Amino acid sequence: MNNARHLIERAESLIGRLERLLPEPPPPTDWGARAFRWRSRGGRAWLAAEHRPHRLDPADLLCLERQKAEIERNTRQFLAGRGANNLLLWGSRGTGKSSLIKAVFTANQDRGLRLIEVDKDDLPDLPDILDLVRPRPERFILFCDDLSFEANEPGYKALKAALEGSISATPDNLLIYATSNRRHLMPEFQAENREAHLVDGELHQGESVEEKVSLSDRFGLWISFHPFTQAQYLILVRHWCARLGSVADDWAPVEAAALQWALRRGSRSGRTAWQFARDWVGRSEALVTA
Repeated sequence: MNNARHLIERAESLIGRLERLLPEPPPPTDWGARAFRWRSRGGRAWLAAEHRPHRLDPADLLCLERQKAEIERNTRQFLAGRGANNLLLWGSRGTGKSSLIKAVFTANQDRGLRLIEVDKDDLPDLPDILDLVRPRPERFILFCDDLSFEANEPGYKALKAALEGSISATPDNLLIYATSNRRHLMPEFQAENREAHLVDGELHQGESVEEKVSLSDRFGLWISFHPFTQAQYLILVRHWCARLGSVADDWAPVEAAALQWALRRGSRSGRTAWQFARDWVGRSEALVTA
């Protein structure tokens, strides 16, 4: 009898130690939220609610009329249950790719649109995310920001499988919107051009190039973003200065300072214009209060 009690106590002690080593179960998803982030820590992963997502007004995104029209049209079709495509927004840094996705989400969240942000390192968890949202009545944009891959990264194959490459179909209530500075999401090397060859007078790319193109090719829509001209950059500078509460009687010194700012940064972009406006307005307010 004593031996049996001793064995039970030892078993309970062992179970207690094992429970402390095992990861805790993930918290339940708060489906009342409108934005989410996929988080992973300590061997567990879960869909965490973001109750204060970054809100952007589409009217603040100037000089992007073509890109804005494309993404808004595709998103409206998706919300209406009509045919819509996964999107790859690619191009120069700071030109509004991520901001445009956030702005479209802001404008359509009252119509049932939800946003899930997934880091590149968590892309191998895509099958689990798709299983979570599949039975939900809402419509989800899965947002992957600033994507680029090196060879053999696990997230590369996971994303490729989610984009029409798996035996399991992507849920009808989810689209993938990704941004990248690279059109094909992977580095391209000069040596790969030497793999190209002619077949009956037609140019065929080598296997390395074909592999890199195969991922971006699974996005139904590509939307390109190019550096702003000087005139467009100054339009953005004026807009953001006014948006932050500073309207000048003479814009000439403001624009001259903005061009110097862009020259130092090596970029005329929407991000550069926003950063300059914050600095300019902040310094102007400091002079007023001094």
